[in-house]
Amino acid sequence: MKYLFYILTTLFLTAACGQDNPQSTDQVKLSVDKTALEFPAEGGEQTITVTASGQFVLMPGEKWFTARKTLKEGENNVIVAVKVEENTAYETRQARLSVTAGSEKTYVEVNQAAAEYEDLTDINPKDFETPENTGNLAWQFAERFGIGWNLGNHFDAYNDEVSGETAWGNPKATQATFTKVKAAGFTTVRIPVTWMGHIGEAPEYKIEEAWLNRVAEVVGYAEAAGLNVVLNIHHDGADSAHWLDIKTAATNPDVHAQILDQVSAMWTQIAEKFKDKGEFLVFEAFNEIHDGGWGWGDNRKDGGKQYKCLNEWNQAFVDAVRAVGGENAGRILGIPAYCTNVDIAISSLVMPTDSAKDRLMISVHCYDPHEYTLTAKYSEWGHTANISAKPSGDNEADLKKVFEKIHKNFISKGIPVYLGEFGCVNRETERTQKFQQYYLRYYAKLAKSYGVPCMLWDNGAKGAGNERHAFFDHATGEYCSGEAKLAITALVDSYDNSQTLLDVYKNAPR
Repeated sequence: MKYLFYILTTLFLTAACGQDNPQSTDQVKLSVDKTALEFPAEGGEQTITVTASGQFVLMPGEKWFTARKTLKEGENNVIVAVKVEENTAYETRQARLSVTAGSEKTYVEVNQAAAEYEDLTDINPKDFETPENTGNLAWQFAERFGIGWNLGNHFDAYNDEVSGETAWGNPKATQATFTKVKAAGFTTVRIPVTWMGHIGEAPEYKIEEAWLNRVAEVVGYAEAAGLNVVLNIHHDGADSAHWLDIKTAATNPDVHAQILDQVSAMWTQIAEKFKDKGEFLVFEAFNEIHDGGWGWGDNRKDGGKQYKCLNEWNQAFVDAVRAVGGENAGRILGIPAYCTNVDIAISSLVMPTDSAKDRLMISVHCYDPHEYTLTAKYSEWGHTANISAKPSGDNEADLKKVFEKIHKNFISKGIPVYLGEFGCVNRETERTQKFQQYYLRYYAKLAKSYGVPCMLWDNGAKGAGNERHAFFDHATGEYCSGEAKLAITALVDSYDNSQTLLDVYKNAPR
């Protein structure tokens, strides 16, 4: 009887619990009244109705939209507001809102239209006007040097204060390197050379013969290929960390005097080595001389002391080269501005006096905007780029202003200027590669239109992203990739063709 009592009691309680549980008879299947929402590029807010027996969870699939419960309609219906941000990209976007109640789940597709491109019919052609080629000396030099290429991270590479041709991973250059660079459409090569580790003691500062001979051999490769050559002293002045220490020289007259002596000794030897080389060869005094602040260091507050030092170093360079004679008596010489900065060149550079007439050029660099061209913080550039992926401002107009300043202050006055370095790091995707090509096209067209020859930086660093500037294999001259070939083709074609700056602008990637 005791066991029968337990059985009857259990059956009774189970039946009673079943009668009190509404889910056993009133369970509502999870559902939504809309399975897709369509939003314009401007964004906005729409609602859906969720039907569920109890609590449910909303999980937006992307950060660009949110979902929140607003009010209840009846026992099982809840109104949910879906709010979408503005889409500033020129691509549509899609995501899912998931709705979960217990073991049940359903989805709402959230779609948003792309931003619209600007109406090119409203462009003012005057915004893209460029100066007339007046045929003055600056324009003549620009036509002669044209579009150039840098054998970067090569002779300028160094480890432990000793420069070496393969120190940063590039193979040794060959005749094929320059033959194929020429075939690709370049007319000038810049060969940066770091000399430290191959320099003897004062007062002779004798350059190691083997190093100088190898540099001369590679200059010969470029000559044989029919290229102009720019040869310099490069990282010896990097960040005031080596013998071209402008930061110390600006405050210590003895150091300044010692550097002047070494500049004279070094350039006397280099000039002597190449005194029989013709006018294809240009000497460039230094590279990016600065105190470590990249133009924003003590030079901004020392009353011009560093600028004065560099102006005197440039004068020592010119005097030393001219004194050697031979072809050096009339050789074209490159005079670098402080940090090769355009604005600082305008405000502080004093051109050396020269025994030769009209044989000096100003050397500046421009990688604007560096967060796109060097660090790759941004993946796109220009008026058709996705706003979230490009640098702020009017990208094309901002770059054009640099060339306008160069023209106004130098080219229009017959003072030749060349951009010894510019560039744009390689990208991974087809879309971002198209923007790299567009940047190079626009840059080349600006350079040609304003009479400023320019030289692409190629450091041999393969891959994509920060400081990855590999276009030609430094040993064979072959393109490093199919993408590199497309970039070079875009650059050279834009420099050479008859299109206008506006034509390039209108053909930006979309």
